[in-house]
Amino acid sequence: MADTISVLSEEQITARIERLPLSGWYARLLSIVGTAHFFDAFDSLTIAIVLPILAGAWHITPAQIGLLISAGFVGQMLGAICLGWAAERYGRLRILQWTLAIIALLSIACAFAWDYYSLLVFRTIQGIGLGAEVPIAATYLNEFTKAQYRGRLIIFLQSCFAGGIVITSLVAIWVIPHLGWPWMFILGTLPALLAIWLRRLAPESPRWLASKRRLPEADTIVAKLEARAARNGILPPLPASIPPIVTKPAGFADLFKGMYLRRTLTAWAIAFGTSFVGYGLLTWLPTIFRTIYHLPIEQILQYNFIFAIVGFVGGLVGMSLIDVIGRRNCFLISFTGGGLGMIVLYLLGDHRTATDVIVLGCTSQFFMTFLLTGLYLYIPETYPTRMRALGVGVASSWMRIASIVGPTAVGFILTGSDVGKAFLLFGIVALLGAAVVAFFCIETRGRILEEIAP
Repeated sequence: MADTISVLSEEQITARIERLPLSGWYARLLSIVGTAHFFDAFDSLTIAIVLPILAGAWHITPAQIGLLISAGFVGQMLGAICLGWAAERYGRLRILQWTLAIIALLSIACAFAWDYYSLLVFRTIQGIGLGAEVPIAATYLNEFTKAQYRGRLIIFLQSCFAGGIVITSLVAIWVIPHLGWPWMFILGTLPALLAIWLRRLAPESPRWLASKRRLPEADTIVAKLEARAARNGILPPLPASIPPIVTKPAGFADLFKGMYLRRTLTAWAIAFGTSFVGYGLLTWLPTIFRTIYHLPIEQILQYNFIFAIVGFVGGLVGMSLIDVIGRRNCFLISFTGGGLGMIVLYLLGDHRTATDVIVLGCTSQFFMTFLLTGLYLYIPETYPTRMRALGVGVASSWMRIASIVGPTAVGFILTGSDVGKAFLLFGIVALLGAAVVAFFCIETRGRILEEIAP
């Protein structure tokens, strides 16, 4: 594709995005979307942190705890599918704004929950926003980023989620003892500020606009980015490798046609395994420490912070590796390392201590964070623009399904006080995930989105 092309087309918009160098504008975009990710993590983790307190205050059984955790993920599943579809129709940025508003409004409702059942309802509705924010934000940033550094930027975005988990754990150490658990939810209302200003702070995805034949709008956005980049140096020539782009509308059935059948099923399996193990550990370890090992709240909060730090470091390591050894190898290491940590914890049997749980739990979470941060890089890469948000949203719903099944299953296991079987279950699911990656995952490193998914 030559620089002399003057006729607007979807291919030309894509080529112009792919030649944009790194600049301060990308840092601004990352900070905006990263802030949304940060608060998504804050509100997602808050329920796990306050549950050990509510379990005693409201006399909640392990099975009810599992249901409360799972109920939030029911809302997330609905949000991922329904708002993922809406993002294909109405735009990435507008729906991202809706998700932030839902998260903030229902966070204040959770703060004023008066019993188990009211919190169950509020948390389920809040899940609609929580479940849609991550896949839509990841889809949005994928479409803005050129192939050369897409891996590092998207993993950095996902690291904002891991950073949110760290900060949430740290804030909880002071807030809960001094102000009480409702204040964790009150702090979770801050995304409302970003929701109000989001569409003034960032533009719509030019790739999405072009796919909807709104080429002049896409051209205006890309031209502004080119002008900013040109002030700092000469723009490189347009890439010559942009393949023809299919512009026909896509629906749910298209996820199962041709090459996308294998990709869809692989994405679902990886997403399920990632969430079952990664989020399962994140949400259940605080309650395990409280109900099985009877640790004081202060020590549990400290353990949460350690666990979050390890996950954050794992995300940074994944960010440094994913463009070097590739998505497939990173995911294979992640599932294998996460699974083996859980199997060892199971094999310790009756000699297992709380220290063993935090050490091996942190080991597994370190590896699983490669996937927790990398999955929203990989899945958007495997779908074309016309169905990217839908494909990512539906795949993300399988993370929510795992987050419904996992906590509920662990809740029933802990009712019999057999925590070892819970660790064995995590280990088996992780090793099955490694097998799926080994046999079915494709490598997407360094390839233009339209080349991977025409």
